[in-house]
Amino acid sequence: MESKLKVFITGASSGIGSALAEEYAKQGAIIGLAARRQEKLEEIKVSCQSLGAKDVVTYNLDVTNEEESMNVAKEFISLDREGIDVVIANAGVAFSDSLSSGDPKQINQTLAINILGVTNTIVPFIPSMKKQKTGSLVIMSSIASFTAPPYFGGYAASKAAVRRLGDVWRRSLKKYNVDVTTICPGYIKSEMTDVNEFKMPFLMDTDVAARKMVKAIESGKKTYILPWQWRPIIALSRLLGQKLSKI
Repeated sequence: MESKLKVFITGASSGIGSALAEEYAKQGAIIGLAARRQEKLEEIKVSCQSLGAKDVVTYNLDVTNEEESMNVAKEFISLDREGIDVVIANAGVAFSDSLSSGDPKQINQTLAINILGVTNTIVPFIPSMKKQKTGSLVIMSSIASFTAPPYFGGYAASKAAVRRLGDVWRRSLKKYNVDVTTICPGYIKSEMTDVNEFKMPFLMDTDVAARKMVKAIESGKKTYILPWQWRPIIALSRLLGQKLSKI
């Protein structure tokens, strides 16, 4: 049976974004892939097509650009059939704060990409979902939204901010039958984590993570933390009012 899914993913040129695209391709979905690395997007497009995607469209997009984001959303909504089923705001960076430099540029870049990238991705699709009274909005947060990782205050703050946005939007859009799922991954194998020189607890394979995320989205989970080992740790930390700065 032909899939009716239309899925739009930012940060789709590698890691979690590309793995999610490939999972939806197996369902025969129409997929919009957005990122700044066009060459990488074309590689993912070919992979998705080989896996069974009905159609794949790539967009060279800077998610901090409001106008570009709105134009891309409008174009994808109109593709094949009017509407949209799943929007995944996955684009993000994990730069350190670079506090000793005396230059706020790096932390500001982290905040802009990780927060404005979510609002610019999600908001343009909301009127269409409200009109059709269905759809899933997905925000990629992080376990860092619950913790205080040294040197990465901007990253942690940005992920906490978008998790809170998800909480509010979920309540605001409930009457329109629009789901909002916030995903909080721990360490997932990707280009972003490959540069880490420290031990990464509970490191999960990207493909495994993507399959679990798709299931969480399909079931309408509100906040999904993975790998599962982080859930009791975060719950205990919140109960005790302590931060997980040493994990």
